[in-house]
Amino acid sequence: MKHILLLPILFSQTYFTQSISDQLNQSVKEMLSTSNAVAANLSFYVSDENGNLVYEYNGNKGLSTASTQKIFTSAAALETLGKDYQFRTTASYSGKISNGTLNGNFYIMSNGDPTLGSWRWENYKPENFKQQLLEAIRKAGIKTISGNLIVDDSYFDFQSTPGGWPWNDLGNYYGAGTFGVNWRENQFDININGNQFKSFSYDLDNVNWINELKTGGSSDQSLIFTAPHSETAMINGMLPAGKVTTVSGATPNPPMQLAVEIKKFLEANGVSISGKTTTYYNEKITGKSISKAPTQNQILEYRSPTLDKIVYWFLRKSINLYGETLIKTMAKEKRNNPSFETGVAFLKDFWKSKGIDPMMINFADGSGLSPQNYVSAKAQVQALLYAKKQSWFSAFYEGFPTQNGIKMKSGTIKDSKSFAGYQTSKNGKNYVFSIILNNYQGGSISNALFKILDRLK
Repeated sequence: MKHILLLPILFSQTYFTQSISDQLNQSVKEMLSTSNAVAANLSFYVSDENGNLVYEYNGNKGLSTASTQKIFTSAAALETLGKDYQFRTTASYSGKISNGTLNGNFYIMSNGDPTLGSWRWENYKPENFKQQLLEAIRKAGIKTISGNLIVDDSYFDFQSTPGGWPWNDLGNYYGAGTFGVNWRENQFDININGNQFKSFSYDLDNVNWINELKTGGSSDQSLIFTAPHSETAMINGMLPAGKVTTVSGATPNPPMQLAVEIKKFLEANGVSISGKTTTYYNEKITGKSISKAPTQNQILEYRSPTLDKIVYWFLRKSINLYGETLIKTMAKEKRNNPSFETGVAFLKDFWKSKGIDPMMINFADGSGLSPQNYVSAKAQVQALLYAKKQSWFSAFYEGFPTQNGIKMKSGTIKDSKSFAGYQTSKNGKNYVFSIILNNYQGGSISNALFKILDRLK
């Protein structure tokens, strides 16, 4: 009798699963039959919360993920560095202090803190760091620095952007590189009226501009072109006429920008500096050698927000700078080599050790900006399922934005879109999914995918 009672339940569960699978398959076929998708590639994978397959379409196919790549980076960082991990920025000096004069050099060094001077936290804005630095200098009894002000940016190697990033991304805020010392999230804003510069969010050090903007249209169609350590920046494209538009760019040399700002701030507050203002890599570029920050005579240690707070913004606002910093940090701390190649290799090995087929995770960076990232939807679902079982999952999950009524991370590059996340249906079924669509041309690519994902509601 008990077996007879179980049959309707089993039949109902099987029918429900098949019904969802059929609905998803119908929506996928409808989308792929449109003219916009005639040359498109799709990888789609859905499982329940226990990892049981619900539906897949080319689930093993590796496609360009865009920013859903951040799922792999953030989860690996939370596990290997720990959710309470903090970056550090220090101030120290060489030589001796006598009668208020530092007879030596003054140093600022960081282990790559991407939040230094960030506006996202009230207590970490530029003014906060400057004020704490000034108080530490006064407490040390320094009124005059006879030597140089040096920002030691040597913690990471010289290459600040991954090799696969497109040239037309590098000068824009989302293409900011990561340095041993980062400042103001390596981003600046320009207020532009039509095609004329009106003001900058702060004075950029030693950057010469070529303005080829034209007016027209109703939205921001501009691009900034510059490169790390460059002294030339160009902006072109089109902005609406008769209105002020804010355009955000990538700071070419954040460590030097910090050095210049600190010098001005200290001198405005009665601390004079006799020597030059420079950075470790600025000197190396000119063929000169300069000493690194000493480990002794430290007068300030400034700590970042904890990693769980950083991951929140990394996922919620898709900050590429944070992803590349985490890649280099894991490479430095786990393999003592802060190169992008080492970081990417470490990330791949991490997920391989969690059971993901390495052929399905061909990483190129930590943020997804590179179109050379090729990842399958199945691999992303496996990573999401792994994260769900970990003690740090709540910090990971909280960072996911809610889009179209679904808790999911999105990714966007030219004619490509991806979504990956978690969804509970109205019937109480918990799904884990990833959908990646490349080369969908024309029309709204997000709406095309939303129609498919609506089946999970």
